[in-house]
Amino acid sequence: MGVKKVVLILAFLGFLYLDGLPHCTASEVHNYTYILKETNFTRLCSTKSMLTVNGQFPGPVLRVKKGDKAFVTVQNNGKYGVTIHWHGVKQPRNPWSDGPENITQCPIKPGKNFTYEVVFSDEEGTLWWHAHSDWSRATVHGAIVISPKNGTSYPFPKPYAEEVIILAEWYKGDVKEIIDEATATGADPNISDAYTLNGQPGYPNNCSIATTYRLPVIQGKTYLLRLINAGMNEEMFFAIAHHKLTVVAQDASYLKPINTSYVLITPGQTMDILVTANQSPSHYYIAARPFFDTNAPFDNSTTTAILQYVGNYTPPSSPSFPTLPNITATSAVDNFTTRLRALASKDHPISVPTGVDERIFITVSVNQLTCDKASCGGPNNSTLAASLNNISFSTPKIDILQAYYRNLSNVYESNFPNLPPSLYNFTGDSNDDLLLPSTGTKAKIIEYGKRVEIVFQGTSIENPENHPMHLHGFSFYLLGTGYGNFNKTTSPKTYNLIDPPEVNTFGVPKNGWATIRFVANNPGVWYMHCHLERHSSWGMNTVIIVKNGTTSATSIRPPPANLPTCS
Repeated sequence: MGVKKVVLILAFLGFLYLDGLPHCTASEVHNYTYILKETNFTRLCSTKSMLTVNGQFPGPVLRVKKGDKAFVTVQNNGKYGVTIHWHGVKQPRNPWSDGPENITQCPIKPGKNFTYEVVFSDEEGTLWWHAHSDWSRATVHGAIVISPKNGTSYPFPKPYAEEVIILAEWYKGDVKEIIDEATATGADPNISDAYTLNGQPGYPNNCSIATTYRLPVIQGKTYLLRLINAGMNEEMFFAIAHHKLTVVAQDASYLKPINTSYVLITPGQTMDILVTANQSPSHYYIAARPFFDTNAPFDNSTTTAILQYVGNYTPPSSPSFPTLPNITATSAVDNFTTRLRALASKDHPISVPTGVDERIFITVSVNQLTCDKASCGGPNNSTLAASLNNISFSTPKIDILQAYYRNLSNVYESNFPNLPPSLYNFTGDSNDDLLLPSTGTKAKIIEYGKRVEIVFQGTSIENPENHPMHLHGFSFYLLGTGYGNFNKTTSPKTYNLIDPPEVNTFGVPKNGWATIRFVANNPGVWYMHCHLERHSSWGMNTVIIVKNGTTSATSIRPPPANLPTCS
């Protein structure tokens, strides 16, 4: 079934003031229907049945304008419960439609449906939606395209055309069976068998050359590529042979344009990239391959597509291939990410909190738990785990949002700490005493309106690596990153308080730190987690609860009538 979309124009004069920010009340309401169902797909010479939305991989594009609203009815015709998350959409006062399973809702059961109310506010650019249940997002995901509202335009010349580019991972096996087996044994989940670009592995993968995705372009025209990393566990380098990339936005927030030959994009991140077809008419490879800076197993393959010029010419027998950084090239990552700066213009201003009311310091670690059965698949007969501030998150059976809203007991604890339980040489010590975390369902409670700073500190425990962290319900300013241990005296002197990028997902460097800052002006229950799916499955998560303000306009909205039940 295709996407059904009805647009209702709600146009009237005036402005709605929310949290001191004016929003034009003229907006559109969109209605979509997403059917979750099993669909057969053939890749890498074999066919499998997998969960999809509307039979598509990737799923359908959700298109809105800035400030619009979308009602998305999700009908689950699959075999198990699923939720959908609208990644990067702040959902002001509306955590009920945010989507993470057993955090803000219980799953939509097979045969049932739920209508999400997706409320857009100041986002403009590219975001994405994905399943937020176990590993089902591997096949259940798609783009969100947020165009400028009527009467406004891009802060750059309007491109001739635009195209969504989604990077993902392909597993020959059933992804739910893969994570269920890993959870049962305590072992590392199987790695993917290939990466895909708009659903196709491309050259040089088996049985993939004929089905390689092709992007037709006209010489002399400029195109806007909406790049999304929907991959499960790997950050990716991306490039186009002989073509420069101009990055103009990240996570639906505009940047000062960056001219580059490649980008680094983590799982969960989105980027808007301008590409001008200024080469001789021919075929040119678009390619992506992982950046990997740890010792764990990973998929060391490459996915490709073809940038194909329109016209009469003899195509090359072997298209030009881009020069991508080495898989372990940390310097290439830094050379790109340190150039990211918010546009910070009159039409697209930023508002960096200059003071801090609440300081939180969070260690980010991969750990081990003691085996609770005859044998386990982790190192030294352990169960692999992960933690924030040495607490490995346990997902409850009843969603935390309902428990908070209805004052239900024995679902979560409201004592997630502002500091780790002990201070040590975070990036130098890795002894066995640090491997074992505590477990629990702990949330951090924050008063409405507080200015919050969170320092994420990577550790050298187990297998350290770069961690892409994501906080639901907010965009925030990435003030700075560095290597080694965060120093409360010297590290803040390196902060960018002038034009830091406003993002929803960011990388904590291997054996390093990253600092974000935001105002807690969105009441609700908001999930915070590593977007490497294996780490999230192991417990590298927590929940931030922002309390209501003093008015109804600064308080959580009442729940919808048809929330999925938790039985």
